[in-house]
Amino acid sequence: MVLLLASGGARAEPASTLQALWQQLGTCAQAIGGPADSVGSEVTVLLSIKRDGTLQGQPRITHSRLVGDEAAQRAFVAGALGSIARCFPLRITDGLGGAVAGRPLRMRVLNRPRERGV
Repeated sequence: MVLLLASGGARAEPASTLQALWQQLGTCAQAIGGPADSVGSEVTVLLSIKRDGTLQGQPRITHSRLVGDEAAQRAFVAGALGSIARCFPLRITDGLGGAVAGRPLRMRVLNRPRERGV
């Protein structure tokens, strides 16, 4: 299971703070499932957003530590990038959009083993 910073209420109201923005992104991308062979993999993704909350350009991986065979690694990377892309457009206020538009944002995506009882 891939984990990001997350907490509830991703679609309740537009994010007006950076904390709410990260919660929205984390909640959206939290449901990524990675191949069991890639447990322990991680990527750091660099992205930026436009004032309206849409993705600006293509996200880029700036760091990776990939585990498993080539197929598992590719599946993990594709799942991470795909899940991030599905989070957009973000629901953000005009004020937050003006503050973060065009600025680099980094997300760390991890594939950790499932916790017992989950």
